Amino acid sequence: MKTRDLYAATGLTVAAMLLSGTAFAASKAQIDMGVRHALTQFQELNPKHEMLENKAAGILVFPRVTKGGVGIAGEHGEGVLQVKGQTVGYYSVSSASVGLTLGVARHKEIIMFMTQEALDKFTNSKGWSAGADTGIAVVSKGAGGDYDTQTLQKPILGFVFGEKGLIADASLAGSKINKIDK
Repeated sequence: MKTRDLYAATGLTVAAMLLSGTAFAASKAQIDMGVRHALTQFQELNPKHEMLENKAAGILVFPRVTKGGVGIAGEHGEGVLQVKGQTVGYYSVSSASVGLTLGVARHKEIIMFMTQEALDKFTNSKGWSAGADTGIAVVSKGAGGDYDTQTLQKPILGFVFGEKGLIADASLAGSKINKIDK
């Protein structure tokens, strides 16, 4: 088998596996446990995160997002929306892309809705796209980095952290978030 054909077959296999996330769907208990762990890790990365959590109108937490592929890539994860520390719904995040992707990796994502208006816009949507919302600020340097006052004025803050694996792309761009029944 030619190298090109091997890459194509591997890419299609990985993308199909990731995009068929329902076959690997986690239970509520598994998601809830992952969310608790992700929030603890997030707070340990930067003491200012707890202050942001307390100010946020709502927080989406995806404790495990897996992305992988060879040329064709897929991403999938499940998490919760919390309002005032209480889970109000379960959500999935997914994306697909074609390009120079090679590898498999996992990371955690936290999206904070800093205003009630931003939270309402999210909860009233049928499938929210992180890349399409111009009000989102993805905090650089991972979740442990500092952020400036201009960043803190954005209505939505996004954090990607806890990267494990070998892949060059860990971002929120193009991610589609949908409510799921659990």
